[in-house]
Parts: sequence; C-alpha cells; structure tokens
Amino acid sequence: MTSDQLAARIDHTLLKQDCTHEQIQTLCAEAREHGFASVCVPPYFVPVAAEALLGSSVAVCTVIGFPLGYSTTAIKVAEATEALAMGAIELDMVMNVAALKSGAEAAVQHDIRALAELCHGHQAILKVIIETAVLSDEEIRRACDLCATAGADFVKTSTGFASRGASVEDVRLMRDQLPSNIRIKAAGGIRTHAQAVALVLAGADRLGASAGVALLTPPQDDDSAHETSAY
Repeated sequence: MTSDQLAARIDHTLLKQDCTHEQIQTLCAEAREHGFASVCVPPYFVPVAAEALLGSSVAVCTVIGFPLGYSTTAIKVAEATEALAMGAIELDMVMNVAALKSGAEAAVQHDIRALAELCHGHQAILKVIIETAVLSDEEIRRACDLCATAGADFVKTSTGFASRGASVEDVRLMRDQLPSNIRIKAAGGIRTHAQAVALVLAGADRLGASAGVALLTPPQDDDSAHETSAY
C-alpha cells in the first residue's frame, strides 16, 4: 500500500482536552499536505477547521456524545445540528453503551437512527463508535447489527479514551458481522505504518489517528512489520 493510498484512509485526529487553536491549525495544514480523508476535531474547533480547509478535499469531522455516549438523543441531535451548521460533514457519534448493556436495544437503535437521518438530510456521513474495549464479542455483533439497521455509514471501534483502542481481531469480527455497504473505522492507539496496514487488511476502511503523519512511514525493520494490534 502506497503512502498516498494509506493517507486517503486516515482521519487526522486531535481530541485532547487541552488542544489549542494553533494545534488545530497545524493539524489542518498536515491534512492538506498529505491528502488525509478528514480532520477530526472537537466541536468547538469545527469553524476553525472548516475555514482552514476551505477549497481542499479534506473533510471536517467532529464528535457527538463524546466520549461516553450516554447523553440523551435530543442532546446528541442538538450537538449534531450545530456541528453540521458550523461546517462538519462527518460526525463520529458515540453509541449509548449503557443502554446496550442494559438490554435497551430499541433505545440504542432510535439514538443512531435519529443521527443518521439528520446527517443524511445534510449529505453528511455518520460514524458510530461502539467502544469495543468494553464489549464482549456478542455485544460487538449486536452493536454492529443495530448500527446497520439504523442507517449508520460506518461503525467505528473506539473513542481512544477507553482502556484500549482497536485491534485486528475487533475489525475482523466487525467485518464478518456487518453488511458490505457499511464501512469500518478503526481508531485508538494506531501509531505505526505496520499497525495501520494490518487494520486495513483486516477490513478497516478508515483509520482514526493522532499520529497520522507517522503512519505514512513504512517500517524500517522486520520486527515492526509483524505488529498486528492497533493499541
């Protein structure tokens, strides 16, 4: 896989609590330079990213219900509505894991469908973060099913704020469960080219990473080429 091919799959991400305007500007400049798919920034910085990337092919992405996902549907819709109005065209929404764990699958599906309908009405993309680190394999399968039936465009592994990020095993399980038209975003702890390529080969269509530039450099030794975990 060439650097350009990999770059086109990367959501160049900065979601730290203490990130600054200047760091967001740098993130956007790097995304322009390398041809990343998007930048993923906090909602507060969506207007900054939209202005910095005006006229480029790089999408502006932000997060909704982040990082825990248990805010109400109305709050998520309000967040998403404002983010879209400010210039975001991709939204990474955190699934209500608490509802899933409680057996309230109808509530989970309602939550996702509301955001999917809003996004699609604005020609925007919805990615649903299911947080694989806190789910069993069976819960991952159920979450994938709910995302697919509710109209999500992508299912995303992780927020990057849990005990671990994505793994090749997570992505393979998700790819096996999801219909072919639903794409996968792997995120969390992806630090090397070898990890990135392994996740793509497992079925990831997008990669969320703060180390986007570093991912473009192929491994220099045999050991790193065998890395298979994204965290």
